[in-house]
Amino acid sequence: MDFTNWEPEKVLKKVFGFDSFRLLQRQVIENVLAGKDTLAIMPTGGGKSFCYQIPALILKGITVVVSPLISLMQDQVATLNGFGVNAVFLNSTLEWNDYLAAMNSIRRGETKIVYVSPESLNTPKIRDLLLDERITVSCITIDEAHCVSEWGHDFRPDYLEISSIRSQFKDTVFLALTATATKDVRQDIVKNLRLKNPDVLVSSFDRPNIFLNVKQKNRDALEQVVECLKRHFGECGIIYCFSKKQVDSLCDELNDLGFSALNYHAGLSDEVRKKNQTAFIRDEVQIMVATLAFGMGIDKPNVRFVIHYEMPKSLEQYYQEIGRAGRDGLNSEALLLYSAGDIHKIRYFFDEVSDKTRSENLLQGMISYSTSRVCRRKALLNYFGENFSSQKKGENDFCCDLCSSEPIAKVDMTTPSQKFMSCILRVEERFGMVYVVDVLLGSTQKRIVDNHHDELSTWGIGTELSREGWLELCALLLEENYIEKFGEYNVLKITQKGRMALRNRSPIFLPFQKEKFSTVKSLSKKSKQKKSFATNNSFDTNNADKPKFPKQAKSKAIEFENFEDADLQMRLKKWRRAVAQENDVPPYIIFNDKTLNDIVTKKPTTTDDLYEVTGLGDKKIEKFGDAIVRIVNG
Repeated sequence: MDFTNWEPEKVLKKVFGFDSFRLLQRQVIENVLAGKDTLAIMPTGGGKSFCYQIPALILKGITVVVSPLISLMQDQVATLNGFGVNAVFLNSTLEWNDYLAAMNSIRRGETKIVYVSPESLNTPKIRDLLLDERITVSCITIDEAHCVSEWGHDFRPDYLEISSIRSQFKDTVFLALTATATKDVRQDIVKNLRLKNPDVLVSSFDRPNIFLNVKQKNRDALEQVVECLKRHFGECGIIYCFSKKQVDSLCDELNDLGFSALNYHAGLSDEVRKKNQTAFIRDEVQIMVATLAFGMGIDKPNVRFVIHYEMPKSLEQYYQEIGRAGRDGLNSEALLLYSAGDIHKIRYFFDEVSDKTRSENLLQGMISYSTSRVCRRKALLNYFGENFSSQKKGENDFCCDLCSSEPIAKVDMTTPSQKFMSCILRVEERFGMVYVVDVLLGSTQKRIVDNHHDELSTWGIGTELSREGWLELCALLLEENYIEKFGEYNVLKITQKGRMALRNRSPIFLPFQKEKFSTVKSLSKKSKQKKSFATNNSFDTNNADKPKFPKQAKSKAIEFENFEDADLQMRLKKWRRAVAQENDVPPYIIFNDKTLNDIVTKKPTTTDDLYEVTGLGDKKIEKFGDAIVRIVNG
């Protein structure tokens, strides 16, 4: 069907089955149609793809999309083809005959969207194709545009070569898209891609459907992971680890406990990584345990949880990775487990980076977020320059662990607080939180010995609290204004209030959970019940240990209590899985969980009724409508 000169809303409904745009989509689309270069920063799951897909259908010629990962291209093309849009990708995975067929389809004007990698874009083969006189390139879209910036968390040198195509396509509109871009990164994107007087549009970074949950890591962090998996029994999720060794170890432990888990990291062969990723995407396995190499190349909408088993190196990385959860807009959880040991591991690799100062600044931002005593959402959004006031959220909103927790009773923490503040003074107020804690715990690491701080009176006097306990105490002292952070390295200094408390030996009462840092539970791998977590289908997730989420902020995405609705949901999922296997695609390519649940809620009894269901366009109704109606009608 020819969509030239159609209104964007009509294309949105006719092709993709949605009634209205959200966030900045309409404004970005208008810019592209008007030929105005644009940089759009929109959250993961915020619908960035529509910003170029809909103009591509309306404009003459083709839209070229520069995408960083082959798996992401394949996923996008499969999704578009499912909606009846002719799209292709050109990369090394294609057989030569298929590659030629795709190129000929482009030359004949049959293809509207072409996906290429930044490396492929710079090859003579692709350049010659795009410069073919039979082809009009109406738009060049750079997805994951933060990769062009050395200030970003995922810099790729090949992205810098994209700018060279500007001189050859002077009249083509350029659209840069990313979910994470601080002010410095935005400036880099505009400069390095040579965008012409671009409109820079920044959407909200808020993902209100993601519950932000941060916990200090216990000695047996596996137990904390299992608690989260109980909350999401039967649902899909990703667990990020720092090292390949940790990935393999945790994956084995989870499988020993009866969970359905696979691993993913650079130490595996390409064949194994591809096989494991495919199994996860197609819901054949529920949990992917991975290094940060995983996730950027998938568009799986039903990921219900993302667990960081260790602290990420920056908030940009953290935000990018938690964005893999809840892309369909349904409630999901992001659990971060952190410890002081994670900070040491990250710093260990600073010798391998060119800008240690920047790496330290990024790490300090991550530390501040992890130890924050204010709303996680507020802290995260403030980092990206967005103001989040408490009035934006209701009293019981689905927000974060801090907002939903019961108040903690204040206890006498005078002696530990005096020790902590005294240690800050002994190191002359020149170091950050982790260093002070290391001195209190009696660390003999090189820099402490070199500074002769192992000779201080406060060295080794803090054995009554765990490392995590001291970090918690530091956060509380900061919150109560006894101490403050100063400068880009977050050096700790004593405030006037703190000095008075030390001088007068004033009692200090803080909301500190002493028992949390003195009693540590362990999870026996040899327990006779080790299989019960995952294999018992009658497991009552409502009775599992879980954080006190707000009443309406259920950890499950949607759970129908009515038996008839639950049965219909199950039958639709079974049918969707069979159709997906028949078509050799992931189930969400047929339609995602949000569409499935909308079918259950609206119960369309005719194919005409299906046009009221979110996410069902003409092509999907034509292809699957009769089958859906038959299932609904029983």
